[in-house]
Amino acid sequence: MKRRAYGLLVGVAIMTGVLAVVASQSLGLPIRDPEGFLGPSWLRLPLLVGGAFLADVIPRAAWRSRRDPRAFRNEARAVIDEHWTRERIALVIIGLASFYVTYVGYRNLKNFLPFIREGTQDPLLKAIDEAIFFGGDPAIFLHTVLGEGVSAHVLSFVYLLFLPLVPISVIAWLVWSRNISFGYWYVTAQCLCWALGTASYYAIPSLGPAFYYVWLYTDLDVTGVTQLQDSLSAGRLDVVLDPFNSDGVQSVAGFASLHVAIVLCAALVAQYTVRHAWIRWGLWVFFVLTVIATIYFGWHYISDDIAGAAIAIISVWLGGLATGQKFERHGRSSHPTTSSADVPVERETL
Repeated sequence: MKRRAYGLLVGVAIMTGVLAVVASQSLGLPIRDPEGFLGPSWLRLPLLVGGAFLADVIPRAAWRSRRDPRAFRNEARAVIDEHWTRERIALVIIGLASFYVTYVGYRNLKNFLPFIREGTQDPLLKAIDEAIFFGGDPAIFLHTVLGEGVSAHVLSFVYLLFLPLVPISVIAWLVWSRNISFGYWYVTAQCLCWALGTASYYAIPSLGPAFYYVWLYTDLDVTGVTQLQDSLSAGRLDVVLDPFNSDGVQSVAGFASLHVAIVLCAALVAQYTVRHAWIRWGLWVFFVLTVIATIYFGWHYISDDIAGAAIAIISVWLGGLATGQKFERHGRSSHPTTSSADVPVERETL
């Protein structure tokens, strides 16, 4: 007996998409396709796939043909036949479609948040921060230790790397994962992170320190992050005051930190599936710096980051179970029960 490795992935996408449509109809507000890195999602993801396809085929065909133009075409066809199998194409199509629906659903449910869940838990979350820091504030502590000039620019660069990292990492695992199930695992875990993060916004609504306690962050140097925060604050005000005529999407919500969840998700799956140590270590360093940046710039409270880490761990675990992964008790290797979209249920230990 077998089941499909993409069952949970498609289920999460459908659920998130349906909830967004139901909320849209109930509120009388439209579903919007938010723009981001390289434009809207419907354009961004196909462009990245096309770029990944060319980056995969052209260098390898050129290497095999030894720069012989006459042999290049045949070698390119051979690379396509070897790597772009029916299983790989299905993974790319199913993975991208599911990720797109989940992400658009997430952004719209986040946009609808102020109209469904009134109030904010910022005072409670800040009180928890102060209890952890014995009455102090973690952001002020970081400003004092790291400074508010050069460190702000470095951490801003790190934080904003998240924007291209999300689509690029999804494409990388879909196109280049050495085992088909690894691709399904990563995109399933990613979609679970977005879906569970959306649920957390509604469970404990908050704005985040930089939007609720603005005065704590006024001395920071102007960076890409501070400009983004100003833009998001203005966008939120525009949507809340006139939701029916606003063309923007409200994107302010604190609990839980999806920056932390998504980056940790990538680091955890890479730990099991990526052979190159420098990639694994790079993602772990990026994760640590991302956590620091979320507190430093006031995007999140400590509780937000802890919740984000929990979401990542749960998502990676559930995604692994759904796609037929087996884990060593001591070590980093994953032993998938399949190299295709079919998971042999009788061989699984759930």
